[in-house]
Amino acid sequence: MLDSLTQNINPYYLQVANLLGIYIILALGLNLITGVTGQLSFGHAAFMSIGAYTAALLTLKLHLPFVLALLAGGGMACLWGVLIGFPTLRLTGDYLGIATLGFGEIVLVVFTNMQITGGAIGLAGIPRYTNIFVVYLLVGITVYCMYRIQYSRFGRALLAIREDEIAAAAMGINTTIYKVQAFAIGAFFAGLGGGLYAHLLQYLNPNDFGFARSFEILNFVVLGGLGSIPGTILGTVVLTLAPEFLRFIAEYRMMIYGLLLVVMMIFRPNGLLGGVDLYRAIKRYRSKRLERAAARGLSSS
Repeated sequence: MLDSLTQNINPYYLQVANLLGIYIILALGLNLITGVTGQLSFGHAAFMSIGAYTAALLTLKLHLPFVLALLAGGGMACLWGVLIGFPTLRLTGDYLGIATLGFGEIVLVVFTNMQITGGAIGLAGIPRYTNIFVVYLLVGITVYCMYRIQYSRFGRALLAIREDEIAAAAMGINTTIYKVQAFAIGAFFAGLGGGLYAHLLQYLNPNDFGFARSFEILNFVVLGGLGSIPGTILGTVVLTLAPEFLRFIAEYRMMIYGLLLVVMMIFRPNGLLGGVDLYRAIKRYRSKRLERAAARGLSSS
């Protein structure tokens, strides 16, 4: 049934749309860590790779159902997020970024030298279970979860840590625990995206999860606007589709792509939607509509 709905769509466009959805999940996870909590992380691709290899091995070797394999991949990435979070999240700023970068390189080396992951040759033969419907169902769930987190008491505590960690601690917030929890949640969604990625491409190579991948995901978040969920989605869409639209000038497309980033950072240093809270703007608009409707009802009576 799913094949019949997508059989008239160009497979290349489907592939790009699937990758876009996966990148949105990854970027939203990093936005919680870096955008909302203010913790610089260069190791997001490491959690993606942990989820990807875990989910792929469970379906390939143990023939576990796809959904369980995805959850296991996210859970394994979450576990490592907690294990790494406790020792590293006592650091701040550049020191935290260097620590997460080091963790990413360690994971890369480990997967390159493990026999079960195929080593440097890579892991092939992964069943293709990822499709456009599964990807965007999980994108919707991820967006919903991020909104619920960001506008909860927990989310407000994370924002307080981002704005002033010392003041947040003085107000009774256990900053280490909150940062580890945010790190674990972000890592879970990175692992979830990694599982989808593995079952889309059907092949994994450790070099696909290096520093360049982490930096690419960080670009999505920064361009869209740190802490902004719609901005993160928009930034991911722009940076994922821009190289595709520029393929007709293949020789210069990466130069133009880089120029677009420079121009955006000059004219919108806070990101495309940085400082724009669409959720609260919609709530204000609805409340004003209700007030106007109530005023019209009183005047007519």
